Amino acid sequence: MADKSKFIEYIDDALEKSKETALSRLFFTYQGIPYPVTMCASETFQAMDTFEARSDDIVLASYPKCGSNWILHIVSELIFAVSKKKYECPEFPVIECGDSEKYQRMKQFPSPRILTTHLHYDKLPGSILEHKVKILVIFRNPKDTAVSFFHFHNDVPDIPSYASWDEFFRQFMKGQVSWGSYFDFAINWNKHLDNENVKFILYEDLKENLTAGIKQIAEFLGFSVTGEQIQTISAQSTFQAMREKSQETHGAVGPFLFRKGEVGDWKNLFSETQNQEMDEKFQELLTGTPLGVKLKYESYCQA
Repeated sequence: MADKSKFIEYIDDALEKSKETALSRLFFTYQGIPYPVTMCASETFQAMDTFEARSDDIVLASYPKCGSNWILHIVSELIFAVSKKKYECPEFPVIECGDSEKYQRMKQFPSPRILTTHLHYDKLPGSILEHKVKILVIFRNPKDTAVSFFHFHNDVPDIPSYASWDEFFRQFMKGQVSWGSYFDFAINWNKHLDNENVKFILYEDLKENLTAGIKQIAEFLGFSVTGEQIQTISAQSTFQAMREKSQETHGAVGPFLFRKGEVGDWKNLFSETQNQEMDEKFQELLTGTPLGVKLKYESYCQA
């Protein structure tokens, strides 16, 4: 696994900042979207325009709690399989997180660089779009995403907590959570799913058939790997395997990043009214869109 010391250092810093941050002070808004002050800064967003993408960069885009750490692990393992080089992560991999100098430092990093992001497609640095960088966009059904996001806030000791699930659900539906509304993120990415450099991945599909998912990712990225290598990566990338190593890869926050990883965990928290509210919102905004179809909402979100 990549050397995660930078990752852990950054997370420890963010947790330290979180200790003093009340929930009401957690967000600042940039171009209409709320971001956590503990991880993002408006100077960094302003500096992001200076980021110079390379055509062999790999972007992993997702809304929070949809599996980006999982995909990051899989792609790192694929790079190792084809190059025999351990993928080093010399910066915190989320492109919009960190200090404004990071884009200068990133010029020194060897290719291929893996960049993760929770940004809308049209908020990505312009050079990513100009270079037609390959983008894997990972989605998870909105009900499990919301539940996972809630647990993350309320289980990690130093992160500001919500008074209750009901309170979190209200804010989630209003988009008043870190990185804003799941639905806005979805609507924005929906327009670009057919771009030749964009590949859609469903979290639930990966859970169901990890080997097939890894094979598709390898093909999309143009990595030639053997069936045996795919099997090996698959065995190292199960939720269980990642959870067991989470403390050494992600530090104190590891066990919370890989909490349950289940499909259907929302049934433990959603009330009938909340179910109805989210079903109606999905119906209104995403049913019938290419993304709406790909999310298989009936299978995963209707009891």
